[in-house]
Amino acid sequence: MTEQSNSLTQQALQKFKSNFWGVFSLGIIVLIGLFSLFAYVLAPDASKNANQMHLSIHSKSPGFKVMMLEVPSKVESEQGFLSKLFNGKEVVNIEIPISNYNIEGNDLKYTEYASDGLVGLEKSMSLSKFPDSNPESFIEERSFVFGTDKYGRDYLSRILVGSRISFAIGFIAVFISLVIGLIMGSLAGYYGGRVDALIMWVINIAWSIPTLLLVIAITLALGKGFWQVFIAVGLTMWVEVARVVRGQIMSVKEKQYVTAARALGYTDFRIIKNHILPNIVAPLIVISAANFAAAILIESGLSFLGIGAQPPMASWGAMIKDHYNYIILGKPYLALIPGLCIMLLVMSFMLMGNALRDVLDVRT
Repeated sequence: MTEQSNSLTQQALQKFKSNFWGVFSLGIIVLIGLFSLFAYVLAPDASKNANQMHLSIHSKSPGFKVMMLEVPSKVESEQGFLSKLFNGKEVVNIEIPISNYNIEGNDLKYTEYASDGLVGLEKSMSLSKFPDSNPESFIEERSFVFGTDKYGRDYLSRILVGSRISFAIGFIAVFISLVIGLIMGSLAGYYGGRVDALIMWVINIAWSIPTLLLVIAITLALGKGFWQVFIAVGLTMWVEVARVVRGQIMSVKEKQYVTAARALGYTDFRIIKNHILPNIVAPLIVISAANFAAAILIESGLSFLGIGAQPPMASWGAMIKDHYNYIILGKPYLALIPGLCIMLLVMSFMLMGNALRDVLDVRT
């Protein structure tokens, strides 16, 4: 039995490997997942939420470069490695974009950066503020690969950090929908009768309410915030899972192996958990991939409406909201870049779901 199971698994893996779009989409998902996990390691701006604002360099084009003066602070950060990895670095130093500088005597004189051909303010600072009175080690040319947003924040860093929201919403929402959907669908499909009628009544009511409207209502009831959105999206996606589980269990509960399990005196819980659910896992995997994509779109829509992840937290949907008017102001990339990221991630999950459907289809 084990050899047959291993053989079927190997056949499924071989079929998946031969599906170009399935492998390609899985690679994209893994790559974006690594970007989201190590966002603060890869981001040029490793501050929390990549929220270093410099209004003098706002809305700059991709590839923009400027000299950045970092003024050291006497406050020492006691942040640990894991905190920096997952939460970003605590900012203790002050950064100032400058256009030029020179050292005269015991003072550092510099000109603040000003855009649109304007001349910035000339200021001076004592060399004693820098260790060993050497300010040049605190001046570097900063490059902004994706440019800056309307607040002067590094756009590449915001994109990398914002990927965490989209990835997390998928996992948490799918987990919540699976837990509720499996319980409700199993009870309805296995017991039938009045239990099935009652659960289907609840499912039909939830199904009739527009998803976005229901998410907005739950979000407003729980309050605006990061976790509230995740819970709200998860609570609206269990219906599809429940319907699939119910239908699958109704089609297999009269099979011989289920009848044999009942004859042996196994409990209903054991029969459902150990004998029925493992045999209907294929459609669950496919619908989970589709729900992953749907959760990302719903979260992006909520962030665009202003009731998703709240500022200064980076979110692809919120980034589109902040910059959609720039499409007609000659800088459409500020809205197109996060939009393309959402499209790429959603399309990858849909393509992988299609590939898994073909691989797990017993008829092929």
